[in-house]
Amino acid sequence: MDLLPILSTLRRHKTAASLIVLEIALTSAIICNALHLVSTRFDRMGYDTGLPEAELVTLTLRGVDAGTFAQNDEQTARDLQALRALPGVKSAAVINQLVYGTSSNNSGVRLTPSTQGDATLVANYAGGEQTLATLGLALQEGRDFKAEEYISESFFIQQEKPSVGQVIINRHLADQLFPGRSAVGQVIYLFGVIPSTVIGVVRQLPHPYPGTRMDSALNAVLLPLRPSYRGGVYLLRVDPAQRDAVLKAATAAVERVDRGRIVTAARTIEEMRSTYYAQDRAMAWLMGGVIVALLVVTAFGIVGLASFWVQQRTRMIGTRRALGATRGQILRYFQWENFLLSSAGIVLGMLGAFGLSVLLMANYEMPRLPWAFLPVGALALWALGQLAVLAPARRAAALPPVEALRA
Repeated sequence: MDLLPILSTLRRHKTAASLIVLEIALTSAIICNALHLVSTRFDRMGYDTGLPEAELVTLTLRGVDAGTFAQNDEQTARDLQALRALPGVKSAAVINQLVYGTSSNNSGVRLTPSTQGDATLVANYAGGEQTLATLGLALQEGRDFKAEEYISESFFIQQEKPSVGQVIINRHLADQLFPGRSAVGQVIYLFGVIPSTVIGVVRQLPHPYPGTRMDSALNAVLLPLRPSYRGGVYLLRVDPAQRDAVLKAATAAVERVDRGRIVTAARTIEEMRSTYYAQDRAMAWLMGGVIVALLVVTAFGIVGLASFWVQQRTRMIGTRRALGATRGQILRYFQWENFLLSSAGIVLGMLGAFGLSVLLMANYEMPRLPWAFLPVGALALWALGQLAVLAPARRAAALPPVEALRA
Protein backbone atom coordinates (compact mmCIF):
# COMPACT_ATOMS: atom_id res chain seq x y z
CA MET A 1 0.00 0.00 0.00
CA ASP A 2 1.40 3.39 -1.06
CA LEU A 3 1.30 5.60 2.02
CA LEU A 4 1.90 8.91 0.24
CA PRO A 5 -1.72 9.37 -0.93
CA ILE A 6 -2.93 8.58 2.60
CA LEU A 7 -0.55 11.06 4.22
CA SER A 8 -1.44 13.69 1.63
CA THR A 9 -5.14 13.26 2.34
CA LEU A 10 -4.60 13.43 6.13
CA ARG A 11 -2.65 16.69 5.75
CA ARG A 12 -5.68 18.20 4.03
CA HIS A 13 -7.93 17.11 6.91
CA LYS A 14 -5.70 18.00 9.86
CA THR A 15 -8.47 19.01 12.25
CA ALA A 16 -10.54 15.86 11.86
CA ALA A 17 -7.45 13.64 11.95
CA SER A 18 -6.14 15.39 15.08
CA LEU A 19 -9.46 14.96 16.87
CA ILE A 20 -9.60 11.22 16.25
CA VAL A 21 -5.94 10.86 17.30
CA LEU A 22 -6.62 12.72 20.55
CA GLU A 23 -9.73 10.63 21.19
CA ILE A 24 -7.77 7.41 20.75
CA ALA A 25 -4.93 8.75 22.91
CA LEU A 26 -7.31 9.65 25.75
CA THR A 27 -9.06 6.31 25.51
CA SER A 28 -5.75 4.47 25.49
CA ALA A 29 -4.42 6.28 28.56
CA ILE A 30 -7.58 5.73 30.59
CA ILE A 31 -8.18 2.14 29.51
CA CYS A 32 -4.66 0.98 30.42
CA ASN A 33 -4.99 2.37 33.94
CA ALA A 34 -8.60 1.20 34.28
CA LEU A 35 -7.55 -2.34 33.33
CA HIS A 36 -4.79 -2.08 35.95
CA LEU A 37 -7.30 -1.00 38.60
CA VAL A 38 -9.62 -3.88 37.71
CA SER A 39 -6.69 -6.29 37.84
CA THR A 40 -5.59 -5.10 41.30
CA ARG A 41 -9.15 -5.47 42.61
CA PHE A 42 -9.44 -9.01 41.30
CA ASP A 43 -6.03 -9.87 42.77
CA ARG A 44 -7.20 -8.56 46.13
CA MET A 45 -10.52 -10.43 45.96
CA GLY A 46 -8.71 -13.62 45.01
CA TYR A 47 -6.46 -13.55 48.07
CA ASP A 48 -6.14 -17.04 49.59
CA THR A 49 -6.45 -16.97 53.38
CA GLY A 50 -5.60 -20.66 53.67
CA LEU A 51 -8.73 -21.23 55.78
CA PRO A 52 -11.54 -23.70 54.99
CA GLU A 53 -13.93 -20.80 54.47
CA ALA A 54 -16.81 -22.93 53.17
CA GLU A 55 -16.86 -24.77 56.53
CA LEU A 56 -16.68 -21.82 58.91
CA VAL A 57 -19.57 -20.02 60.63
CA THR A 58 -19.51 -17.42 63.39
CA LEU A 59 -21.75 -16.35 66.27
CA THR A 60 -21.56 -13.06 68.16
CA LEU A 61 -23.54 -12.67 71.39
CA ARG A 62 -24.54 -9.84 73.65
CA GLY A 63 -26.09 -10.00 77.10
CA VAL A 64 -28.05 -7.58 79.25
CA ASP A 65 -26.09 -8.31 82.43
CA ALA A 66 -22.38 -7.52 82.20
CA GLY A 67 -21.44 -10.23 84.70
CA THR A 68 -18.08 -10.78 86.36
CA PHE A 69 -15.03 -12.13 84.58
CA ALA A 70 -15.51 -15.52 86.23
CA GLN A 71 -19.20 -15.66 85.29
CA ASN A 72 -18.46 -14.79 81.67
CA ASP A 73 -15.74 -17.44 81.46
CA GLU A 74 -18.08 -20.07 82.92
CA GLN A 75 -20.82 -19.02 80.51
CA THR A 76 -18.42 -19.32 77.58
CA ALA A 77 -17.40 -22.82 78.62
CA ARG A 78 -21.07 -23.91 78.77
CA ASP A 79 -21.69 -22.37 75.32
CA LEU A 80 -18.77 -24.24 73.78
CA GLN A 81 -19.93 -27.50 75.30
CA ALA A 82 -23.39 -27.02 73.79
CA LEU A 83 -22.01 -25.98 70.39
CA ARG A 84 -19.60 -28.90 70.11
CA ALA A 85 -22.43 -31.31 70.80
CA LEU A 86 -24.50 -30.14 67.82
CA PRO A 87 -24.82 -32.48 64.80
CA GLY A 88 -22.66 -31.33 61.91
CA VAL A 89 -20.16 -29.44 64.10
CA LYS A 90 -16.60 -30.70 63.65
CA SER A 91 -15.02 -28.31 66.18
CA ALA A 92 -15.76 -25.03 67.92
CA ALA A 93 -13.60 -22.36 69.50
CA VAL A 94 -13.83 -18.86 70.86
CA ILE A 95 -11.46 -16.33 69.31
CA ASN A 96 -10.82 -12.63 69.76
CA GLN A 97 -10.92 -11.62 66.08
CA LEU A 98 -11.70 -13.03 62.67
CA VAL A 99 -10.59 -12.66 59.10
CA TYR A 100 -12.86 -10.19 57.24
CA GLY A 101 -13.83 -8.76 60.61
CA THR A 102 -14.46 -5.17 61.63
CA SER A 103 -11.58 -4.83 64.08
CA SER A 104 -7.93 -5.75 64.32
CA ASN A 105 -5.80 -6.46 67.39
CA ASN A 106 -2.11 -5.84 66.67
CA SER A 107 1.12 -5.40 68.55
CA GLY A 108 4.84 -5.18 68.00
CA VAL A 109 7.25 -8.11 68.37
CA ARG A 110 10.98 -7.87 69.09
CA LEU A 111 13.82 -10.35 69.44
CA THR A 112 15.27 -8.55 72.48
CA PRO A 113 13.67 -7.21 75.67
CA SER A 114 14.67 -3.68 74.71
CA THR A 115 11.78 -1.32 74.02
CA GLN A 116 13.93 0.85 71.80
CA GLY A 117 13.90 0.73 68.02
CA ASP A 118 11.33 -0.49 65.55
CA ALA A 119 9.23 -3.56 66.25
CA THR A 120 7.73 -5.96 63.72
CA LEU A 121 3.98 -5.43 63.55
CA VAL A 122 1.88 -8.59 63.98
CA ALA A 123 -1.80 -9.46 64.26
CA ASN A 124 -2.56 -10.99 67.66
CA TYR A 125 -5.03 -13.87 67.63
CA ALA A 126 -6.17 -15.12 71.03
CA GLY A 127 -8.05 -18.42 71.06
CA GLY A 128 -8.92 -21.30 73.33
CA GLU A 129 -8.87 -25.03 72.80
CA GLN A 130 -9.59 -26.34 69.28
CA THR A 131 -8.63 -23.04 67.66
CA LEU A 132 -6.07 -24.59 65.30
CA ALA A 133 -8.43 -27.39 64.29
CA THR A 134 -11.33 -25.00 63.76
CA LEU A 135 -9.24 -22.65 61.61
CA GLY A 136 -7.95 -25.63 59.65
CA LEU A 137 -4.34 -24.67 60.31
CA ALA A 138 -1.76 -27.43 59.93
CA LEU A 139 1.49 -27.14 61.85
CA GLN A 140 4.61 -27.11 59.68
CA GLU A 141 6.87 -27.21 62.72
CA GLY A 142 6.46 -27.79 66.44
CA ARG A 143 3.29 -28.58 68.35
CA ASP A 144 -0.09 -27.24 69.45
CA PHE A 145 -0.70 -25.74 72.89
CA LYS A 146 -1.14 -28.13 75.81
CA ALA A 147 -4.24 -27.92 77.98
CA GLU A 148 -2.31 -26.45 80.90
CA GLU A 149 -0.83 -23.69 78.71
CA TYR A 150 -4.19 -22.03 78.06
CA ILE A 151 -5.20 -19.16 80.33
CA SER A 152 -8.31 -17.03 80.38
CA GLU A 153 -8.04 -13.60 78.79
CA SER A 154 -9.67 -12.10 81.88
CA PHE A 155 -6.81 -13.43 84.03
CA PHE A 156 -4.28 -12.19 81.49
CA ILE A 157 -5.50 -8.58 81.47
CA GLN A 158 -5.61 -8.44 85.29
CA GLN A 159 -1.91 -9.25 85.59
CA GLU A 160 0.43 -6.41 86.52
CA LYS A 161 2.77 -7.55 83.74
CA PRO A 162 0.68 -9.60 81.28
CA SER A 163 2.56 -12.40 79.57
CA VAL A 164 2.14 -15.74 77.82
CA GLY A 165 4.78 -18.44 77.92
CA GLN A 166 4.18 -19.99 74.49
CA VAL A 167 3.04 -18.72 71.08
CA ILE A 168 2.45 -20.11 67.61
CA ILE A 169 3.44 -17.92 64.65
CA ASN A 170 2.83 -18.10 60.92
CA ARG A 171 5.47 -18.94 58.31
CA HIS A 172 5.87 -15.39 57.02
CA LEU A 173 6.75 -14.08 60.47
CA ALA A 174 9.04 -17.06 61.16
CA ASP A 175 11.02 -16.43 57.96
CA GLN A 176 11.20 -12.72 58.69
CA LEU A 177 12.43 -13.08 62.28
CA PHE A 178 14.55 -16.21 61.89
CA PRO A 179 15.72 -16.46 58.27
CA GLY A 180 17.50 -19.70 57.42
CA ARG A 181 16.75 -21.44 60.71
CA SER A 182 13.89 -23.02 62.61
CA ALA A 183 11.71 -20.69 64.65
CA VAL A 184 10.64 -23.43 67.08
CA GLY A 185 12.30 -22.91 70.45
CA GLN A 186 13.22 -19.30 69.69
CA VAL A 187 12.25 -16.48 72.03
CA ILE A 188 10.32 -13.37 71.07
CA TYR A 189 9.06 -10.39 73.08
CA LEU A 190 5.43 -9.37 72.64
CA PHE A 191 4.69 -7.84 76.02
CA GLY A 192 7.58 -5.72 77.20
CA VAL A 193 10.56 -7.54 78.68
CA ILE A 194 8.82 -10.87 79.35
CA PRO A 195 9.79 -13.51 76.73
CA SER A 196 7.49 -15.93 74.91
CA THR A 197 8.75 -19.14 73.34
CA VAL A 198 7.72 -20.12 69.83
CA ILE A 199 6.37 -23.69 70.02
CA GLY A 200 4.87 -24.02 66.55
CA VAL A 201 4.73 -22.59 63.02
CA VAL A 202 1.68 -22.71 60.75
CA ARG A 203 1.85 -22.10 57.02
CA GLN A 204 -0.62 -19.26 56.95
CA LEU A 205 -2.57 -17.32 59.53
CA PRO A 206 -4.20 -14.37 57.74
CA HIS A 207 -4.52 -10.83 59.00
CA PRO A 208 -8.09 -9.76 59.89
CA TYR A 209 -7.86 -7.37 56.92
CA PRO A 210 -6.46 -9.65 54.20
CA GLY A 211 -5.35 -8.57 50.77
CA THR A 212 -3.49 -5.43 51.83
CA ARG A 213 -0.16 -4.64 50.20
CA MET A 214 1.64 -3.99 53.50
CA ASP A 215 4.27 -6.59 54.31
CA SER A 216 3.37 -6.34 58.01
CA ALA A 217 -0.18 -7.48 57.20
CA LEU A 218 1.22 -10.96 56.50
CA ASN A 219 2.49 -11.48 60.08
CA ALA A 220 0.34 -13.12 62.74
CA VAL A 221 0.72 -14.71 66.19
CA LEU A 222 -1.64 -17.10 67.96
CA LEU A 223 -1.80 -16.78 71.76
CA PRO A 224 -3.20 -19.44 74.15
CA LEU A 225 -5.73 -17.03 75.65
CA ARG A 226 -9.38 -17.94 76.10
CA PRO A 227 -11.60 -14.90 75.47
CA SER A 228 -15.08 -14.89 76.91
CA TYR A 229 -18.06 -14.52 74.60
CA ARG A 230 -18.06 -10.82 75.51
CA GLY A 231 -14.57 -10.26 74.20
CA GLY A 232 -14.65 -12.67 71.31
CA VAL A 233 -16.76 -14.58 68.83
CA TYR A 234 -17.64 -18.24 68.49
CA LEU A 235 -16.13 -19.90 65.44
CA LEU A 236 -17.52 -23.25 64.30
CA ARG A 237 -16.15 -25.61 61.68
CA VAL A 238 -19.06 -27.52 60.25
CA ASP A 239 -20.09 -29.90 57.51
CA PRO A 240 -20.72 -27.59 54.50
CA ALA A 241 -23.87 -29.57 53.60
CA GLN A 242 -25.37 -28.75 57.02
CA ARG A 243 -24.05 -25.20 57.34
CA ASP A 244 -27.38 -23.36 57.33
CA ALA A 245 -28.99 -25.86 59.66
CA VAL A 246 -26.04 -25.66 62.07
CA LEU A 247 -26.28 -21.85 62.15
CA LYS A 248 -29.91 -22.00 63.22
CA ALA A 249 -29.27 -24.76 65.74
CA ALA A 250 -26.23 -22.98 67.17
CA THR A 251 -28.15 -19.74 67.61
CA ALA A 252 -30.91 -21.55 69.48
CA ALA A 253 -28.42 -23.53 71.56
CA VAL A 254 -26.49 -20.59 73.00
CA GLU A 255 -29.63 -18.56 73.63
CA ARG A 256 -31.10 -21.58 75.40
CA VAL A 257 -28.03 -21.85 77.66
CA ASP A 258 -28.78 -18.33 78.93
CA ARG A 259 -32.00 -16.61 77.89
CA GLY A 260 -30.60 -13.27 79.00
CA ARG A 261 -28.49 -13.08 75.84
CA ILE A 262 -29.17 -12.75 72.15
CA VAL A 263 -27.13 -13.62 69.06
CA THR A 264 -26.42 -10.32 67.32
CA ALA A 265 -24.71 -11.87 64.30
CA ALA A 266 -24.80 -15.38 62.87
CA ARG A 267 -22.89 -15.49 59.61
CA THR A 268 -20.77 -17.70 57.44
CA ILE A 269 -17.21 -16.69 56.66
CA GLU A 270 -18.17 -16.65 52.98
CA GLU A 271 -20.84 -14.02 53.75
CA MET A 272 -18.25 -11.98 55.64
CA ARG A 273 -15.88 -12.31 52.68
CA SER A 274 -18.58 -11.08 50.30
CA THR A 275 -19.26 -8.04 52.50
CA TYR A 276 -15.55 -7.36 52.95
CA TYR A 277 -14.92 -7.26 49.18
CA ALA A 278 -18.16 -5.46 48.24
CA GLN A 279 -16.36 -2.17 47.60
CA ASP A 280 -13.74 -3.92 45.47
CA ARG A 281 -16.43 -5.57 43.35
CA ALA A 282 -18.21 -2.26 42.91
CA MET A 283 -14.96 -0.60 41.83
CA ALA A 284 -14.23 -3.41 39.36
CA TRP A 285 -17.71 -3.09 37.82
CA LEU A 286 -17.36 0.69 37.67
CA MET A 287 -14.01 0.49 35.91
CA GLY A 288 -15.39 -2.16 33.57
CA GLY A 289 -18.25 0.18 32.68
CA VAL A 290 -15.82 3.02 32.05
CA ILE A 291 -13.77 0.80 29.73
CA VAL A 292 -16.81 -0.32 27.74
CA ALA A 293 -18.19 3.24 27.51
CA LEU A 294 -14.89 4.64 26.26
CA LEU A 295 -14.52 1.88 23.67
CA VAL A 296 -18.07 2.46 22.41
CA VAL A 297 -17.59 6.24 22.18
CA THR A 298 -14.27 5.81 20.41
CA ALA A 299 -15.75 3.28 17.99
CA PHE A 300 -18.60 5.63 17.12
CA GLY A 301 -16.11 8.43 16.61
CA ILE A 302 -14.09 6.34 14.17
CA VAL A 303 -17.24 5.20 12.32
CA GLY A 304 -18.54 8.76 12.08
CA LEU A 305 -15.27 10.16 10.79
CA ALA A 306 -14.78 7.32 8.29
CA SER A 307 -18.35 7.72 6.99
CA PHE A 308 -17.84 11.47 6.60
CA TRP A 309 -14.61 10.94 4.71
CA VAL A 310 -16.24 8.38 2.40
CA GLN A 311 -18.84 10.99 1.46
CA GLN A 312 -16.18 13.66 0.98
CA ARG A 313 -14.03 11.39 -1.21
CA THR A 314 -16.69 9.87 -3.45
CA ARG A 315 -15.18 11.38 -6.60
CA MET A 316 -11.67 10.28 -5.56
CA ILE A 317 -12.92 6.75 -5.00
CA GLY A 318 -14.61 6.72 -8.42
CA THR A 319 -11.45 7.99 -10.09
CA ARG A 320 -9.32 5.31 -8.45
CA ARG A 321 -11.84 2.62 -9.43
CA ALA A 322 -11.92 3.94 -13.02
CA LEU A 323 -8.14 3.76 -13.12
CA GLY A 324 -8.22 0.10 -12.15
CA ALA A 325 -8.25 0.02 -8.35
CA THR A 326 -10.01 -3.02 -6.99
CA ARG A 327 -12.51 -3.12 -4.14
CA GLY A 328 -9.86 -4.73 -1.97
CA GLN A 329 -7.45 -1.86 -2.59
CA ILE A 330 -10.10 0.73 -1.65
CA LEU A 331 -10.90 -1.25 1.48
CA ARG A 332 -7.25 -1.50 2.46
CA TYR A 333 -6.79 2.24 1.82
CA PHE A 334 -9.24 3.16 4.58
CA GLN A 335 -7.93 0.43 6.88
CA TRP A 336 -4.36 1.67 6.53
CA GLU A 337 -5.52 5.23 7.09
CA ASN A 338 -7.22 4.18 10.31
CA PHE A 339 -4.17 2.16 11.35
CA LEU A 340 -1.94 5.23 11.01
CA LEU A 341 -4.34 7.39 13.02
CA SER A 342 -4.75 4.68 15.67
CA SER A 343 -0.97 4.22 15.93
CA ALA A 344 -0.41 7.93 16.46
CA GLY A 345 -3.13 8.01 19.11
CA ILE A 346 -1.79 4.88 20.83
CA VAL A 347 1.75 6.29 21.05
CA LEU A 348 0.41 9.46 22.71
CA GLY A 349 -1.91 7.33 24.85
CA MET A 350 0.93 5.17 26.17
CA LEU A 351 2.76 8.30 27.33
CA GLY A 352 -0.47 9.54 28.90
CA ALA A 353 -1.04 6.16 30.58
CA PHE A 354 2.39 6.33 32.20
CA GLY A 355 1.78 9.90 33.38
CA LEU A 356 -1.64 9.00 34.80
CA SER A 357 -0.10 6.01 36.58
CA VAL A 358 2.50 8.26 38.22
CA LEU A 359 -0.31 10.59 39.33
CA LEU A 360 -2.29 7.71 40.87
CA MET A 361 0.82 6.41 42.62
CA ALA A 362 1.53 9.81 44.14
CA ASN A 363 -2.00 10.61 45.31
CA TYR A 364 -3.76 7.28 45.91
CA GLU A 365 -0.92 4.85 46.78
CA MET A 366 -1.64 2.76 43.71
CA PRO A 367 1.02 0.29 42.52
CA ARG A 368 2.94 1.10 39.37
CA LEU A 369 1.23 0.30 36.08
CA PRO A 370 2.77 -2.95 34.76
CA TRP A 371 4.24 -2.63 31.28
CA ALA A 372 2.18 -5.62 30.13
CA PHE A 373 -0.96 -3.49 30.12
CA LEU A 374 0.45 -1.16 27.45
CA PRO A 375 0.57 -3.71 24.60
CA VAL A 376 -2.81 -5.08 25.73
CA GLY A 377 -4.35 -1.62 25.44
CA ALA A 378 -2.61 -0.99 22.12
CA LEU A 379 -3.84 -4.25 20.58
CA ALA A 380 -7.39 -3.61 21.82
CA LEU A 381 -7.49 -0.16 20.21
CA TRP A 382 -5.93 -1.33 16.96
CA ALA A 383 -8.54 -4.07 16.73
CA LEU A 384 -11.32 -1.63 17.65
CA GLY A 385 -10.18 0.81 14.97
CA GLN A 386 -10.13 -1.85 12.27
CA LEU A 387 -13.57 -3.14 13.22
CA ALA A 388 -15.05 0.36 13.43
CA VAL A 389 -13.74 1.44 10.02
CA LEU A 390 -14.71 -1.80 8.30
CA ALA A 391 -18.36 -0.91 7.52
CA PRO A 392 -17.62 2.57 6.03
CA ALA A 393 -14.66 1.15 4.11
CA ARG A 394 -16.82 -1.64 2.66
CA ARG A 395 -19.40 0.93 1.55
CA ALA A 396 -16.67 2.92 -0.14
CA ALA A 397 -15.29 -0.15 -1.88
CA ALA A 398 -18.78 -1.08 -3.10
CA LEU A 399 -19.39 2.26 -4.89
CA PRO A 400 -19.73 1.72 -8.67
CA PRO A 401 -17.15 3.84 -10.55
CA VAL A 402 -19.74 5.51 -12.81
CA GLU A 403 -21.98 6.59 -9.90
CA ALA A 404 -18.98 7.78 -7.91
CA LEU A 405 -17.73 9.92 -10.82
CA ARG A 406 -21.22 11.28 -11.49
CA ALA A 407 -21.51 12.28 -7.83
